Amino acid sequence: MNFKGKYKKVFKYRIVSILTLIFMLSGIISVKGEPIKNKEGKSIYINARYAIAMDAKTRRVLFEKSSYDLVPIASTTKIMTSLVALNYGNLKEKVVVSKKAATINGSKVGYKEGEEISIEELLYGLMFRSGNDAAIAIAEGIGGSVEGFCNLMNEYAYSIGALDSHFESPHGLDSANHYSTAYDLALITAKAKEIDKFNEIVGDKEVSAEEKEFTRAYNNINKILWQIPEANGVKTGYTGGAGKCLVTSVNIDGNDVIIVVLNSPTRWNETKKIYNNIKENYEFKEVAKKDEIMASMNINKRNKIDLLCSENIILPLKKDENYVKNIVVKEDLNNLQIRKGEEIGKIIIEDEKGLLIYQKSLISSKNVNLSNKTKSKLRKLKEIFR
Repeated sequence: MNFKGKYKKVFKYRIVSILTLIFMLSGIISVKGEPIKNKEGKSIYINARYAIAMDAKTRRVLFEKSSYDLVPIASTTKIMTSLVALNYGNLKEKVVVSKKAATINGSKVGYKEGEEISIEELLYGLMFRSGNDAAIAIAEGIGGSVEGFCNLMNEYAYSIGALDSHFESPHGLDSANHYSTAYDLALITAKAKEIDKFNEIVGDKEVSAEEKEFTRAYNNINKILWQIPEANGVKTGYTGGAGKCLVTSVNIDGNDVIIVVLNSPTRWNETKKIYNNIKENYEFKEVAKKDEIMASMNINKRNKIDLLCSENIILPLKKDENYVKNIVVKEDLNNLQIRKGEEIGKIIIEDEKGLLIYQKSLISSKNVNLSNKTKSKLRKLKEIFR
């Protein structure tokens, strides 16, 4: 695949990407994951040109290999297609299959021109059978055209921080300006997994026509669902340019980890190697609880303000890994009144080397009226733990 010219397009996005990730208060800054090692501490070779393992909730990177390189991604594209369809489409709405959809090349469900298929059924055809015909039908039904739907894909990808991706089709057949990264694919998948319907679709193995009132039955071609009992998705892919690809979600101790391998001749085995080593070397620890008081400051002799954690924080940490919690108060305190539940700071969790693992917003415990003197004190609050 020729990628000339596209680097000009993505250069400005790389600048924005860096700035966005640095200053995003409630997001996660990704750092390079650890190399994959066996129990004896020896590195294990992963037979994939590009790979990543990411915790779906915190977006912490647990392993990566060339995961920020721009590459073709084949039918793993359909994860983004599903994400956009679930956000913009009506599952019960029926789409008339066009000639363009029915005659598309590559893997197909076998929809006929003129058939009326619901968006919901098309999503099963898309994710179970990797149907390019389903992809075109979804794009035309929701976006009005393939081009219109791809505009939605690119806008949505940018809005969630997948800044090194560009979608030229809803199916992922090789084309010069259709690309992503292993990192972006993991990020897109993590976002999609916030939707219950997406999890229902990609985690199932088969559905009957009668069960869903579909036009036909569907069997999932994703072998990883059988090979790893804890797997609950997500999508296979293959083209000449992309090679064999696989995006997987596996449940470890109640937490989903996204594993992406691209251009991997032995994608099933490589996914299992990454999964097994993460399971052996990492554990999920509760670092903070929702509404836990992380810091306090006296407003006056009779009143104080507490900074509360806005949600439970459960992090994947290496079994021998230590971490440090820091509290930072929001610098932009323009108003003299703080309302209960308002974002007023953040908790920053770093490893022993000072590298960022995770950060999350802290909220005010009550309504507080501030004087200018109190505002000055509040800005200086650092690492005051209750």
